[in-house]
Amino acid sequence: MSSITSLELAHLFINNIFSKNGIPSSIVSGRGSLFVSSFWTNICQQLKISRDLSTAYHPETDGQSERVNQILEQYVRMYLSTKLGSVQQDVKRELEVAINRFKRYADKSRASPPAFNPTIPTKKLSEQWLGPIPILKKVSTHSYHLKLPAQWRSIHPVFHISLLEPVMTSTMPNWHQEPPPPTIIE
Repeated sequence: MSSITSLELAHLFINNIFSKNGIPSSIVSGRGSLFVSSFWTNICQQLKISRDLSTAYHPETDGQSERVNQILEQYVRMYLSTKLGSVQQDVKRELEVAINRFKRYADKSRASPPAFNPTIPTKKLSEQWLGPIPILKKVSTHSYHLKLPAQWRSIHPVFHISLLEPVMTSTMPNWHQEPPPPTIIE
């Protein structure tokens, strides 16, 4: 009985439903081609049967589904009103579990950050040049003996020429900045 015509459907209704139960006042059906055909429409009109066809994506046309949904909503509301505290705790706990699971999964592909020791200054952030520092004497063609401040006594005073820069004349006369103290590295 996979494919049946509207005429065959009418005979089935007359022989199996109308003969045993009488003529119904309404028939609830989907929008299948059998139930919307002109033949079936004419039969329902002649027998004064109201047809209740479901709408697309909302097949509840008889009100039964809506009533069941109302009852279920009442049960859920009553359940939540008596156990709202425990439900909130359950939701929080499940949310934490889900977040931790997501974090574990995400951390598998995430590289750990490089080690960073903020006490040791980097070359990029350090001052490029200190000074001006007076030259005491020329030691060789490529090195000079400098007059270092007292707080730099742990630094050897002879420097290669590649580590020295000539001093630019200041645009601000009588302005002098003391060099910073050395950074102690263990």
